[in-house]
Amino acid sequence: MSQTLIEKIVQKYSIGLSQKVKSGDFVTIQPEYVMTHDNTGAVIPKFKSIGAKKLFNPKQVVITLDHDIQNKSEKNLDKYKKIEQFSIEFGADFYPAGRGIGHQIMVEEGYAFPGKFVVASDSHSNMYGGIGCLGTPIVRTDAASIWSTGKTWWQIPPIAKVTLNGKLRNGVYGKDVIIALCGYFNNDEVLNHAIEFTGEGVSSLSIDERLTISNMTTEWGALVGLFPIDDLTIDWLFKREKLVNINSEHPRINKKTINELVLQLDELKPDSDAFYHKEIIIDLDKIQPFVSGPNSVKIFQPVKKLKEDKIKIDKAYLVSCVNSRVEDLTEAAKILKDKKIAQHVKFYIAAASSEVQKVCEENGVWHTLLNAGAIPLPPGCGPCIGLGTGLLEDGEVGISATNRNFKGRMGSPNAKAYLASPAVVAKSALSGYIDFDWDDNSNGNLGEVNVNQQIPPKTKTKLIHDFSKIISGEIVFCYQDNINTDGIYPGKYTYNDEIKPEEQAKVVMENYDVNFSTIAKNGDILVTGFNFGTGSSREQAATAFKYKGIKLIIAGSFNETYKRNAINNGLIIIECEKLAQDFKKRFNDNILTLRTNIKCEIDFENSLIKIEDKFYNFPPLGKPIQEIIVNDGLENWIKKNIY
Repeated sequence: MSQTLIEKIVQKYSIGLSQKVKSGDFVTIQPEYVMTHDNTGAVIPKFKSIGAKKLFNPKQVVITLDHDIQNKSEKNLDKYKKIEQFSIEFGADFYPAGRGIGHQIMVEEGYAFPGKFVVASDSHSNMYGGIGCLGTPIVRTDAASIWSTGKTWWQIPPIAKVTLNGKLRNGVYGKDVIIALCGYFNNDEVLNHAIEFTGEGVSSLSIDERLTISNMTTEWGALVGLFPIDDLTIDWLFKREKLVNINSEHPRINKKTINELVLQLDELKPDSDAFYHKEIIIDLDKIQPFVSGPNSVKIFQPVKKLKEDKIKIDKAYLVSCVNSRVEDLTEAAKILKDKKIAQHVKFYIAAASSEVQKVCEENGVWHTLLNAGAIPLPPGCGPCIGLGTGLLEDGEVGISATNRNFKGRMGSPNAKAYLASPAVVAKSALSGYIDFDWDDNSNGNLGEVNVNQQIPPKTKTKLIHDFSKIISGEIVFCYQDNINTDGIYPGKYTYNDEIKPEEQAKVVMENYDVNFSTIAKNGDILVTGFNFGTGSSREQAATAFKYKGIKLIIAGSFNETYKRNAINNGLIIIECEKLAQDFKKRFNDNILTLRTNIKCEIDFENSLIKIEDKFYNFPPLGKPIQEIIVNDGLENWIKKNIY
């Protein structure tokens, strides 16, 4: 069976398999590394509550402090101290506040290495794909599972191939590419997909640009953004090897590990006839400097148009894991050399790591930025996630080289946030309004999308002992798409640790439909629309359904974090696009929650849903998921599998 590069890497890190993996499979993975950051403080009690006494493999665990590093309160410093003490006691690799953003550290220190599978308890672990490392996010319970057993589960997503044709023109950067992808293909084309980049245009992109693009595939909706391992990747590794092996041999980036990789390059390529669910083509030579926003990555415009509109800015930002590397800071310094930023603008800069800052100090870039009036912040996340100095206030407009401009993320919800390349941000800070020198008037299509159909072979799923072959129940239907976790489980209850299961059951879906709790009954099956469970990572949005007695949920698609939280808490979820579409055509969209009086029967051995006289296929629930469900959640599964 032919495989994509993603499937080949997953194959290497899947355990307990006797066949080739393919998209849609649920697999047990033993990743090379798992990274947690400030959220380590929430993983530690999970780890201890399951009875773990040691890390399964201490060298598999990387802990970085990077999110709230400007917070010098006694409470936060105590939290950081406890995380450091835990790392020392259990032997994990630890990087203190000030060393840099976790994702950048993972790349600099060779944890994210080409051809490996690395996970992190953070949504921007897609970034590792920039150097050919399969990086994907997990949730905190998964992190506790890997700490204690070395493994967790993963479902291989549908895989999209993104072909980059042509070459970027001068003044256009990797950030413009991902802004174009998010804004031009803005109808969830790659939602919950894994992406493989390919095409002649790849070779013209620097490693820093690839890291930027991979990082923001998260905002595009993807779970992986993987670039091929090519000559540029190998050259970057050899240059890095010279930097990190001055005093002693680096444990991960050294001549041996790089030469071993070179010997594997033929294996680390997709098969020529590998199947991709979608193929997206984009012409790099048609991309121009773009700006996302305001307050959405799905909105984008040429900077030339916004320049004509003279949109005044109050703050500019060159910070975060997406665009604060040496190359980014250097581009900004070229524009600001011997100049001063506009008097009314505050321009904040923070290097992605202490190493990046040191390099920029030594080559004069940092000095140039400070001389222009930039306000330095320590290497960390900061304003990108609404923490620390320099947040947007009511009525302000900011332009940023960060990865997210969601309303209120960088400060006040009454502010406007735009995203752009470091060059556009620097020029805008200089001018005092959104600005960049670009005269090209080219317009037209940037690319196209092709959807491929594949009929999966009909095979029976082997069910483990105690996993139900058949589950049946009456359908309750919620019509809407994008029902978010605030709608499912209101935020006002989220941090009430004293709330009892029966109380969770009463408030489930309260913000979506106050009548849901009285309409839905114990033993029902919930059918709903697409991207169910989007929003925050609160686990109660899954447990509340369990406590309500909902047997399982069928949706056109699920938000990936919600999917992980549901399964990790022992709630069965099934994705079935055709069923969701049929129900949306059949029932009125004016009814938020409908008791259909229709019986549904799910056959897990044959992966079939029977409703009246119709049958629907769904992806088989493999052994890893069956084991978690039978054990009523991942934490109980961990307890049985520790050591």
